[in-house]
Amino acid sequence: MTAEQETAVPTGAGPALRRLAVPLGVLGSVAAAFAYVATVDPNEPGHYPTCPLLYFTGVFCPGCGGLRSAHAFVHGDLTTALGANAVAVVGYGLFAVLWVLWALRAVRGRPVRIELGRAQLWAVGTVLALFTLVRNLPFGSWLHP
Repeated sequence: MTAEQETAVPTGAGPALRRLAVPLGVLGSVAAAFAYVATVDPNEPGHYPTCPLLYFTGVFCPGCGGLRSAHAFVHGDLTTALGANAVAVVGYGLFAVLWVLWALRAVRGRPVRIELGRAQLWAVGTVLALFTLVRNLPFGSWLHP
């Protein structure tokens, strides 16, 4: 018997549902958060705390406008969602793709390994830093939330 055969998980609906418990729990939590943001409008003052960086410095952080973006995204207004925080919208799509891959691998009994190397982490950091810089410069005002 090979090592793969020894560690193989039996197939069937029961084991597959058990393996999907964590991905489904994460999806349920994210869906609940989006449902809350969909019903409690972040455009109305007093519902959510303000960004401390914006409050104290007037500088938009990479997350500023994320709640407004999520609110617009849930309501199907992609243009407003992109205008509020384009990086967040890309993040929603990335989450969806990664979640589907995670769920498929979980059903098959395979672990998910996302190993970002140093270059990928630097690239993500650079994109976020450039996004933050550009949205705070006069010519980047179209990226303001």
